[in-house]
Amino acid sequence: MTAPRFHSLPRLGVGISAEPGSAREGIDALAFDEAHPGLVAFVEYGSDLDRGLDDHVRRWAAAGRATTYHFLDVNLEEPEDVDARWLERTAEAARAIGAAWLCGDAGLWHFGPRDRGHQLLLPPVLTRDSAYATAESIARIEAATGLQVLPENPPGSFYLGDLHILDYFALVSERAGCGLLLDCAHLAMFQRLRGLAPTAGLDGFPLDRVVELHVAGGDEVDVDGLALVEDSHRPEPLADTWAIVERVLPRASSLRALVYECERNRPDEVVGNFRRLGAAFAAASSASSASSSPAAEEA
Repeated sequence: MTAPRFHSLPRLGVGISAEPGSAREGIDALAFDEAHPGLVAFVEYGSDLDRGLDDHVRRWAAAGRATTYHFLDVNLEEPEDVDARWLERTAEAARAIGAAWLCGDAGLWHFGPRDRGHQLLLPPVLTRDSAYATAESIARIEAATGLQVLPENPPGSFYLGDLHILDYFALVSERAGCGLLLDCAHLAMFQRLRGLAPTAGLDGFPLDRVVELHVAGGDEVDVDGLALVEDSHRPEPLADTWAIVERVLPRASSLRALVYECERNRPDEVVGNFRRLGAAFAAASSASSASSSPAAEEA
């Protein structure tokens, strides 16, 4: 049997998120690495065509450090949105920083023509047809850019459609043959809205297709009596998010990367969690390597 193509992706380790200008008000990855060597292995840079690459990620890449490119401006649920201009310029930006792969929230970033004034990021409609459309977009991007694409489950306060979000992305991965980016904080938000336990549905989810994990802090808020979670990227993840991380890490046999989304906080606020995530990732990687060794297979 041919191994899934995402098995060829490099193992990056634990990384930090970044967006245009985030280093000016938050964490500069090179300075953080100098102060705390070994905690950050790569930068996941999120941007769109209008804002492009900033000096922060260019300096990181110029130092020979690993990156991934997280697009923030295409509606994967709408294959027609993946136009020639977007494909060309996104691939150009990713290659300029040596990105190991592309990733992005499989939601709706805009209505009508692409515009920086939108940036709403609504979740996809959770139906089979929508999942197949997302898979079509992924195939189109991969064919045009030569880079693998990891779709991410987006945040949301309301979801339409009859599928559980894990079932939706399982369909996307099966149809497109792609790996997955599981955002643990976003999944925790969805589970709360559905009245489910944080780890509900994970036992039937293809965790062997999870290539990347995201971990981030959130704020519990009350909106006119409705309890919601704001995807704030504050330093401390909620307990529900940690529960998902702890369930997934030992079972994600294809895991290559874990991103701690904390780019706009103070360095001293995140060091402890970087250490915690680094130790957990290393332990999971060691266990995965041991289970896939020839000796383990013979046993």
